[in-house]
Order: sequence, then structure tokens, then C-alpha cells
Amino acid sequence: MEPYLLTNASFQEGEELPALRKPPVTHIQLVKFAGASGDFNPIHTVEHLAQEAGLGGVIAHGMLIMGFAGEALTTWVPRSAIKKFSVRFSAMTRPGDEIEVRGQITAIEQTEDGRLVKIKLQAIDQKGEVKVKGTCEALLPQ
Repeated sequence: MEPYLLTNASFQEGEELPALRKPPVTHIQLVKFAGASGDFNPIHTVEHLAQEAGLGGVIAHGMLIMGFAGEALTTWVPRSAIKKFSVRFSAMTRPGDEIEVRGQITAIEQTEDGRLVKIKLQAIDQKGEVKVKGTCEALLPQ
């Protein structure tokens, strides 16, 4: 995906932003994320323990999927412009799920410091199940 920074004057409220598509989540990716994040809960890496916990198998860390959303945000706006970013987790992600992060501009407000752009986003899988819903506010300088 080519960087699409909302730094020009042509974007508008209601505009859909280019989706970020991730390759299928892998078990190895979950093990690596556990090491990087320090979250070694075995429901993310040990199949039989996740089964015993009633999850039907290992599940991805919610913060991994939030990271995908953050990656999309930084293709839409410069990282330094992001003032608020929050998400709500809505469904479990499993190995093999292909995540796509979609965004839409919901508001643009002119301030003395620049344009405050509000974005809603969601991470969905290949079946259309929403994994994460979120919002972002970015202040783009004049």
C-alpha cells in the first residue's frame, strides 16, 4: 500500500481511506508478538491450553490487531499528527484470519493550530467479522 498522508487539501468528510490488508495471521507471528510484547499468556501460543480454556484454539493478542490499526493510521496521517487513538475489541482473531483495516473521515474541524481530522476505523476478517472498532483524531498543521 502506498503511503496516503492526509496532508493535502483535497480530502473531505465521509471519504473512505485506502484499506490496509494484512497477510493471514500465523502461529509463529503470535509467538513473536508474545516475545515482543511480554504477553506470554498461553491462550495465544499453546494450542491445547487454549482448547482447555474453552477458546477452541489459540487466539491472537488484541494488541496485535490494534497494532494493525495503528499501522493503517500511519499510512493515512503522519504519526506526529495523531493526538488520540482508541479501540474497542469486538471479536477474537485466530491464526489464518486475514485482517483488513478500513477507515473513514468522519469530521474535519479548522482550528488555530491546523485541521483536526476525525477518523473511524475497523479491522475486519475475511468473513466480514469486525475484530476491532476504533477512532482517531489527528491534527494536521496548516
